[in-house]
Amino acid sequence: MNPAPITKELLERSVIAVPPLARDENLVIDRSENRRMIEFLERGGVTTLLYGGNAVFYHIALSEYAGLLESLAADSGDNTTVIPSVGPSYGLMMDQAAVVRDLGYPTVMLLPQDAIATSSGITTGTRRFAEAFGKPIVLYIKHDRYLAPAQVRSLVDDGLVSAIKYAVVRDDPADDVYLREIIDAVGTDLIVSGIGEQPAIVHLRDFGLTGFTAGCICVAPELSMKMLAAIQAGRYDEAESIREMFVELEDLRDNINPIRVLHEAVALAGIAKTGPITPLLGPITPAEAARVQTAVDRLQRTSAFPG
Repeated sequence: MNPAPITKELLERSVIAVPPLARDENLVIDRSENRRMIEFLERGGVTTLLYGGNAVFYHIALSEYAGLLESLAADSGDNTTVIPSVGPSYGLMMDQAAVVRDLGYPTVMLLPQDAIATSSGITTGTRRFAEAFGKPIVLYIKHDRYLAPAQVRSLVDDGLVSAIKYAVVRDDPADDVYLREIIDAVGTDLIVSGIGEQPAIVHLRDFGLTGFTAGCICVAPELSMKMLAAIQAGRYDEAESIREMFVELEDLRDNINPIRVLHEAVALAGIAKTGPITPLLGPITPAEAARVQTAVDRLQRTSAFPG
């Protein structure tokens, strides 16, 4: 694992892959299958991995947390930045701070808490976790008005934020007043688009965001990396043609469930045996899996011959 601090250059150099987490039939974390997934992404050019919602860190047990983080650090390459998550509850994240602080991770992402929380409370909790962790954190803005722009600026100005994952879904990603306000408050160097390939062109070209995260990259990493390169080079027609290749699988994620579909897609693609998904989630139906298989097969065929 690369322990270097998060910088704008690091956020720019790779699509930030957000993979699922493999477990065996007894729901024990499967280290060998997770290593297979990491190696597949690394061969595709990916150098930043973010373990969050797709890995169901929302439901991870504290008893398995340290062992998982130790294995992810050991099983990733020297040039690969790995970002685990903490939370979403305050008590859990503060317990996790003591674990992750000693393992050399350059940052962690705070999973968004919106059910029993206020924006001022989230700001305070984020500050207290970052101070306990001893390093700046990734702020995950998933809901509209999750934090006021001034609250985001206060955390950034105090050096407590390494990056911001902006993932508020809009019918039209170009029409986003909240994102504009956050950019006005803190600039774009720390902000990455957090909703996959679909809004990435608009977010990077029109808003100037630094990079993007993606789940479907776990099926076709080289293709997603080519999309990032095309956007950065201003080859937007090429980037758009690549974006369209991901639409079928992304639509299934949107219409069924983004986490559950990606978990199954990685297994159906033959990349890693992801195993059963963690309760309180459940598997997709056989009919849904057949549709996912079709989309995965088409994406893999297309990615093999992207030109």
